[in-house]
Amino acid sequence: MASQTTSIRIDEEKLARIDRLAATIDRTRSWVMNQAIEQYLDHEEWFAEAVAEGIEAADRGDLVPHDEAVTAARGRIAKVPQGDR
Repeated sequence: MASQTTSIRIDEEKLARIDRLAATIDRTRSWVMNQAIEQYLDHEEWFAEAVAEGIEAADRGDLVPHDEAVTAARGRIAKVPQGDR
């Protein structure tokens, strides 16, 4: 895939963090920034899709009663080790 050069404004501290990480993992600044952007886009696209699916489900009336949602959430929280909460 062909790549294009672009520019962004970034504060010095973030750039220093990127450079430290790049040096630590023996990669270029460009590689680190591309990985960060890829991960961000993957997450945001997933999230936007999940929200759209949720809205569609709500529009269809496919809703979970509040007490069921609370019970399910409490069950999940109870399974998380105490130190991770």
